[in-house]
Amino acid sequence: MARPRQTIVSLEDTPYYHCCSRVVRKAFLCGIDNSTGENFEHRREWVDSRILELATIFAIDICAYAVMSNHLHVVIKVDADKAKKWSDKEVLIQWHKGFKGTLLTHKFLKEEDLNQFELQTVNECITEYRKRLIDISWFMRSLSEPIARMANKEDKCTGRFWEGRFKSQALLDEAAVLACMAYVDLNPVRAKMAATPETSDYTSIQRRINSAMKGEQPPELLPFVGNERLNMPNGLMFSVKDYIVLVEDTGRIIRDDKRGAISSSSQDILNRLNIPAENWLKITTEFGALFKGAVGALPALTEYCEHLERKRRQGAANCQRWLCA
Repeated sequence: MARPRQTIVSLEDTPYYHCCSRVVRKAFLCGIDNSTGENFEHRREWVDSRILELATIFAIDICAYAVMSNHLHVVIKVDADKAKKWSDKEVLIQWHKGFKGTLLTHKFLKEEDLNQFELQTVNECITEYRKRLIDISWFMRSLSEPIARMANKEDKCTGRFWEGRFKSQALLDEAAVLACMAYVDLNPVRAKMAATPETSDYTSIQRRINSAMKGEQPPELLPFVGNERLNMPNGLMFSVKDYIVLVEDTGRIIRDDKRGAISSSSQDILNRLNIPAENWLKITTEFGALFKGAVGALPALTEYCEHLERKRRQGAANCQRWLCA
């Protein structure tokens, strides 16, 4: 039975979440339909562009994503502190980047005179918009609805394009986040849609590799900022070079369908995460099958379930087996 979203998301425990959305009928609605030969590959560009556009609107950072033929994955970080720090005007500016707002919110931004009742109405809107800008459901809804309308218009049909609910799962610690990111980034390699991560179109890993070749990091994605330190900037606590090497090492082993060598830098990351190499390979090929709910070490999973008043820790056995040395 599907759970209400508020019983899944706990920003008190983690800002990181893995979301997955599938198209209806599991048809090739975003790629090449092998049965008819019809090409819908351009729709993957729609999804790719929309994900990156929403990252500039919401207080939600993109850690990893992959747009596949009939589904998409996205790993996000909800930045609630950023939304809290936005002034009232900044909240409205952000909201108007992607949504119409109201006549009164536009008048407020233009600093036109408003009476007391109108100001109260605007303040209520600002409070609501601030909540929505860190809401995963609003993010996914804002991603899926425009794509569905465009696809239905192109197909000259009506009805659902995406399945009714998207899957979301909390990533409770560093190991869960990095393992899920690698799993998402390697989707095209596992599906044999690409031979290497750098040739995986419509993925975050391709963007990271292309930027790394220029000595940069893609501004659309949450950056890697290195080891934890004072005045830590917002980002992922590894070096981007080490992460790319880890994904490439893992992808090479997966692609060749044999146990290959993990480089020393990749092994250093796995040691820090306390994950044996054989466990890492299992997780990054079967993450979706192994973990149906929240993912993380048992203490983190226990706290998460307590905060959400859950009576049992779903998936505790697999978390203990695969995420602990």
